[in-house]
Amino acid sequence: MTPSSMPRSSRPTARTPVPAPAPPSAAGRPPLVTRPLMLRFVSMIGASVSFFLLLSVVPAYATASGAGPATGALMLSTVLGELAGPRLVGRYGYRVALVAGLALLGAPALVLTLSHSLAWIVLVCLVRGLGFALTLVAGGALTASLIPAERRGEGLALVGVVSGVPSLIALPLGMWLAGHVGFTPVALAAGVAALAAVASVPGLPGRERASEKPVGMVAALRTGDLVRPAAVFATTAVATGIIVTFLPVAVPTAASAVVAVALFVQPAASTAARWAAGRYGDRHGPAGLVLPGLLLSAGGMLITAFTGSTVAVLAGVAVFGAGFGIAQNATLSLMYARVQASGYGTVSALWNLAYDGGMGVGALGFGALAAPVGYPAAFTVTGVLMLVALVPALRDLRAPTPRE
Repeated sequence: MTPSSMPRSSRPTARTPVPAPAPPSAAGRPPLVTRPLMLRFVSMIGASVSFFLLLSVVPAYATASGAGPATGALMLSTVLGELAGPRLVGRYGYRVALVAGLALLGAPALVLTLSHSLAWIVLVCLVRGLGFALTLVAGGALTASLIPAERRGEGLALVGVVSGVPSLIALPLGMWLAGHVGFTPVALAAGVAALAAVASVPGLPGRERASEKPVGMVAALRTGDLVRPAAVFATTAVATGIIVTFLPVAVPTAASAVVAVALFVQPAASTAARWAAGRYGDRHGPAGLVLPGLLLSAGGMLITAFTGSTVAVLAGVAVFGAGFGIAQNATLSLMYARVQASGYGTVSALWNLAYDGGMGVGALGFGALAAPVGYPAAFTVTGVLMLVALVPALRDLRAPTPRE
């Protein structure tokens, strides 16, 4: 029975999750890469390039005194935008919200270098953060609606690659270009990347055709079936923020060459594991992957605690990366499977909040922990504390699976 053919009284809501359909045979699997999804990739790449080209460049442009406020403003408005995003998507539809996000992300970049005033830079960052949040929420919901439910895990893994590779290239490229051609050309390129992607949006669906009322953020935060996987993922995101921020200073100077390799190994392992988890989840369901993802992530942090050993650091970030990739795919696939299509925007917002909030907590809190005890002990404590997320992970495994 399809959702559209169900009586209104029996349609699941945010409190009554929708079970993932049984995977079909390989011969009957629907196509994954379609024209609408390819068009969606264009806006995805444009937003990713625009955001990451300036992520490190803006703090450098703001100088040391303004680097913190600039980044803080960007992340603050991103989080606020993610909270408001589901309501905007529900009211105006995917296309309008996505165009607004791309415009707010790109247009301010074009005028960034008109002034060196900290107030101006912070204002630009606030607007761009809101725009980026809208591209995440509207784009994430739209992407989920374009992927066949039977291939959701694999599709989300592909999306991770398409959005991740441009970010890996744009982040260092932005700093390199700023040093060789100046800040203004980089800012203009970032603006054009987002605004040019607007041309791909008219070919995308305007809004979900389902008649269900969209799920709000308040309802989602009261729904254990969504909060539990989000909490587990947030725990792994905390560790990601720690590794990205503190590994370069935690590794002894004599072994500093390993840091660049480690910071490549971690996302590479995540990407590979995310793809494998997606394919497995499509065949066997994603619920059973959440716990292994958490355990591998915590284990990787414990191994990384041996910061004086090159082998331990590389092995630790590889194990952590694999766990993080599994957790990324499994939690997002599971959350999408537990709502109707009208709730995709809220799931996208909640999952991205877990991601951004977790990374922020890790980056801010770990320094206070490491100051009195040192980096190796702080990594160890973090790995142990991550196991607290076993509570929602195990509870989620025991939660009954509703049936149509």
